[in-house]
Amino acid sequence: MGKTVFVFSGQGAQVPGMGKSLYENSPAAKAVFDMAESIRPGTIRQCFEGTKEELSVTINTQPCVFAVDLAAAAAVAEKGIRPDYVAGFSLGEIAAIAFAGMLSYEDAFKLVCRRAEVMDQAAKDNKGAMAAVLKLPPEKVEEICKGFEKAYPVNYNSPAQTVVAAAEDEIDALCAKVKEEKGKAVKLAVSGAFHSPFMNSASDALAEYLECVELKTPEIPVYSNYTAQPYEGSYKALIAAQVNNPVKWQTSVDNLILEGADRFIEVGVGKTLTGLIKKINTNVTAINIETKEGLDALN
Repeated sequence: MGKTVFVFSGQGAQVPGMGKSLYENSPAAKAVFDMAESIRPGTIRQCFEGTKEELSVTINTQPCVFAVDLAAAAAVAEKGIRPDYVAGFSLGEIAAIAFAGMLSYEDAFKLVCRRAEVMDQAAKDNKGAMAAVLKLPPEKVEEICKGFEKAYPVNYNSPAQTVVAAAEDEIDALCAKVKEEKGKAVKLAVSGAFHSPFMNSASDALAEYLECVELKTPEIPVYSNYTAQPYEGSYKALIAAQVNNPVKWQTSVDNLILEGADRFIEVGVGKTLTGLIKKINTNVTAINIETKEGLDALN
């Protein structure tokens, strides 16, 4: 029998009204939202009633998406479905380590709030931009980036999608170069150049914060964005390194499939990871759970 993976959504998936259906129909999901609200008042309102603009501000996005991710996972687990592995995309990795028992939900939520603060500050101090590059292999994207002073591949999403981060004054030229090489570049509506050296100060600040945080051995194997392998060694170093290094999503999914995973359940907001997984391997099942209807259809 194949194995199941819970994959947790990342920043960028947020939409107004997210999580409301889960809150109203799952006691386990409601408990997660209530926990978040007790630590950061206003989180529930932002998720259910916040505007697109309000939700796109990093210090709001990360706590809210985390709450929805963890609530969705709790709701699925409430139905008796437990994963063999977990993985999260960027921010989603913090929800994954919480679900795997490495941190209490409360401590993980506090970590996310701090992560959002330091990444937001780094974005303000080091102006950068991001673009999704389509129709070109990762190797070609890496070659293009080497032609610029401050340009980096940062999200290896699928065989034909790699996200890049670059200095604000280089992003347009980089996109033009992509087009010249027969690819397509789409600038992303984000507030910073995440998962790149533009986030070095955020990584340092997060490492400092983690010095006072106790992490437990995961009860479920957690795949790291940084290594594309299960967490081992210094957990704190992996969490801190994740914010200023590339997300190796395609390799993580490939490695999970090699371990026998054939069902991926995206818990949280949207279908971004579901879509990427289907592009990485057409032989596995990938579904998303973010509403009561999705929960009811799950078996």
